[in-house]
Amino acid sequence: MKKRLIPIALTLSLAIFGCVQKSEARARIPFGEREALTKVADLPDTDEYLIKEGSKMMNTKSQYLDLATFHKEFNIAWLLPLWVTQEPKLVGYNETDQSFYELSDQELQTILDENKLDKNKLNKLGFYTRYGGKLVAVLIILFIIWGLIPSKKTPVTPQSA
Repeated sequence: MKKRLIPIALTLSLAIFGCVQKSEARARIPFGEREALTKVADLPDTDEYLIKEGSKMMNTKSQYLDLATFHKEFNIAWLLPLWVTQEPKLVGYNETDQSFYELSDQELQTILDENKLDKNKLNKLGFYTRYGGKLVAVLIILFIIWGLIPSKKTPVTPQSA
């Protein structure tokens, strides 16, 4: 049974981790610090929240300001956040072009008061971002250690026919 599982596990791990190599380049798993934006509040699409792009003519649909949290995290492969390096803060967010705008404390408080939003509820990170990446990383390490521990061979006793 174990002899069948080894090729299956090897094939699955190659498919999952993208280790199929081209003749010239190797696939690398990206890791390091990245900036993350998460939309937390959709503000009303009124002239008050319309984003003006200076003298540029906007050929696309109108772009309106929303609220998002901005934080920096250290992660592996953009999927496994290990720790937060900069705590989240509320920023103005343009969903169309994925850009954000720093807001002064007065501007932010005005937006929150007008829309009856709670800053403490909006300015939080999810469980997976805060703790989930650590739990997944620990599980992966435990599976690697478990795989390195040799298993006991069960004694085979001959049976007469």
